[in-house]
Amino acid sequence: MNKVTAKRKKSGVKRSPTRSIKQAGDSADPLPRWTFLTNHAHVLAVLHSDPQLVLRQVAAVVGITERAVQRIVQDLEEGGYVRREKVGRRNKYCVLTKLSLRHPIESHRNIGDLLKLINR
Repeated sequence: MNKVTAKRKKSGVKRSPTRSIKQAGDSADPLPRWTFLTNHAHVLAVLHSDPQLVLRQVAAVVGITERAVQRIVQDLEEGGYVRREKVGRRNKYCVLTKLSLRHPIESHRNIGDLLKLINR
């Protein structure tokens, strides 16, 4: 048992089976504990749909911390999937849609194919 679980058990706090995030204009509907896409895919989709969002806004939409988004964007940049462009004091993100997905099962598809499925 790790320290967080031990503290939770000692204090009587139980882990919630669902979490909720609030997006602009949405009600706070509960979300399932897991989803079919990773946070990396979620961040990629959000950046593709609005490249000028600040990472704090991306974090709010995805439902994770700003620091987690920073790490994910760094991973995506290092992998060559995202390019960051400085525009004044802000960043603009360009998602490179022609690159293949990483896992061998899905490598016959590219990022653009994934984003077409996610974004309407």
